[in-house]
Amino acid sequence: MKSIYRTGISLLTAAALMLTAGCSAADKKESKKDSLLNAEKPVSIEVWHYYNGAQQDAFNKLVTEFNEGKGKELGIKVKASSLGNVADLEENVIASIDGKVGAKEIPNIFAAYADTAYAVDQKGMAVDLKEYMTDEEISEYMDSYIDEGKFSSEDTLKIFPVAKATEIFMLNETDWEKFADATGASQEDISTIEGITATAQEYYEWTDGLTDTPDDGKAFFGRDAMANYFIIGARELGVEIFSVKDGKPELNFDKDVVRKLWDNYYVPYVNGYFASSGKFRSDDIKTGNILAFVGSSAGATFFPDQVTLDDEHTYPIEMKALTCPKFEDGEDYAVQQGAGMVVMNKEDKAEIEASVEFLKWFTDTERNIDFAVSSGYLPVKKEANTKEMINQKVESTDSSVLQVLDASLDQIENNTLYTTRAFKNGTNARNVLEYSLSDKAAADREEILELIQGGQSRAEAVSRFDTDENFETWYQETLTSLSALVEAD
Repeated sequence: MKSIYRTGISLLTAAALMLTAGCSAADKKESKKDSLLNAEKPVSIEVWHYYNGAQQDAFNKLVTEFNEGKGKELGIKVKASSLGNVADLEENVIASIDGKVGAKEIPNIFAAYADTAYAVDQKGMAVDLKEYMTDEEISEYMDSYIDEGKFSSEDTLKIFPVAKATEIFMLNETDWEKFADATGASQEDISTIEGITATAQEYYEWTDGLTDTPDDGKAFFGRDAMANYFIIGARELGVEIFSVKDGKPELNFDKDVVRKLWDNYYVPYVNGYFASSGKFRSDDIKTGNILAFVGSSAGATFFPDQVTLDDEHTYPIEMKALTCPKFEDGEDYAVQQGAGMVVMNKEDKAEIEASVEFLKWFTDTERNIDFAVSSGYLPVKKEANTKEMINQKVESTDSSVLQVLDASLDQIENNTLYTTRAFKNGTNARNVLEYSLSDKAAADREEILELIQGGQSRAEAVSRFDTDENFETWYQETLTSLSALVEAD
């Protein structure tokens, strides 16, 4: 009997130990890994980004703050490097990974859009951040921002959200008021995409009537990102152009939807109601080429405070930031954009841990709001995306940034944020949407201007291009290009 009793006790003890071990393992899973960091043996990490201007200043300021405070405490030294624009950064990252001659050493962290991050992940170089963050930590971030960083499965996270943006409608309110006073136009007229098209025609005709020269009206509107117009415009109209599951894309380039997009960009553009001559539409605002545009909320710091017509004629303007116009009766979608940060899978695991610690520090609620109100970006944590939280930080911030943040938060609150999931050839497919229609519209507009200079009326010249046949030819060419990219192995 004693033997049986002892055996029972032993089994109970073993079971208890197993349960204890199991609980410890679970607890460990919910907490950080044992730290490899040592303040007495600091590690150095490098961050590559594409920020410039006020955004770069704000980022560098926070890097310095980290190095002098939390970084020193943990044993982390961060070096930040701007690699130029987004394309330059992507090229340098891929060259480093591929070990090309003359390439820089692979950074620890780099700013990346989803398609580039996906390409890096396919090379086995993107760290799964879930191994370094608890579920509770991840849940603090906006769900849609986290979803963007899930590639191979729902159980991985390859992009760390640090600062996001959406698109907003920016208006030269000073010159708008002159037009509105003369014609009775209201801001309600420009709350829809169809309304923008109609108002742009009215503005062209009004400015045309200010001179004796026929057909010399001015453009009203422009767009910075045509791919966003296609992707979000189609989503509003019930179509997802690129749907992706497990990295495998499907194309839905619905002709009726695309025709509506054509009618509200190509047609007003070739008529002279829309324009795009500068590198960005804020440049066109500065030269008086247009009155309004849709662009990234992160571009708020670049909106000009004056119009320069020539060397001798300059005047101040006020900006008005509004939520993006939608298609009439369209579904409530808004674009989600802005690069996140990818942590590189380097041999030294202490550097990986240091990278994640820096990014968690950087996205602390109040600190991330500081970066947002300084740069025009949006904070990434749920707690931080409220006007109440942001208004506590706005005393000395530029009024244009405040307007943009206010409009952006309204847009986030009242819309579903959307961005395409990453897939192979995703960047190239997006580039087709970015340039196929805008390049054609610009080229055809130039031909129309030549016809007008040759004596034809604008209406007669435009009628040669505003045809079903012209749309059909462009549509089939674009569909073929997109299909080849989406269906490629």
